[in-house]
Amino acid sequence: MNRRRHRDRQRETAELNITAFMNLMVVLVPFLLITAVFSRMAVLELNLPGENSEPPQTEASLQLEIIVRDGRIEVGDRDSGRVAVFSSKDGEYDLEALGDYLQQVKARYPDKLDATLLLEPDISYDSLVQVMDTVRVVQLVQNERFVQAELFPDISIGDAPPGTR
Repeated sequence: MNRRRHRDRQRETAELNITAFMNLMVVLVPFLLITAVFSRMAVLELNLPGENSEPPQTEASLQLEIIVRDGRIEVGDRDSGRVAVFSSKDGEYDLEALGDYLQQVKARYPDKLDATLLLEPDISYDSLVQVMDTVRVVQLVQNERFVQAELFPDISIGDAPPGTR
């Protein structure tokens, strides 16, 4: 009996010392939180045309094309050609005039939701996003508040055809 008690005392459970691990976590967690990059992503859905895809054509429909060239923006119909040209002012595209013109087009074709945005190769990404935002929505003032109205939210992008300067 004496031996059994003596063996039980020797087999006492060993304590788990996690102090070093806790110290590591106290240092590591704030470091990871400080170095983490919190980003907000905005996603725009684009419709890219296929190789041989042609949308069905109706005679009275508008195929709106916005061509962004170096120094100007051209707006037109795929079938009838160029309708309006907005030249750059001080190196910046005249997005306000483009927005006003697109509002007039939307008033004539209220059910039209799609537009094609064609870009020359040297157009910057920032310019692309600014023109896309102008084509998608317009800010209006209603009851002393700014509201966004939808213009042409379904945007397809592509390469601009070669044009004259």
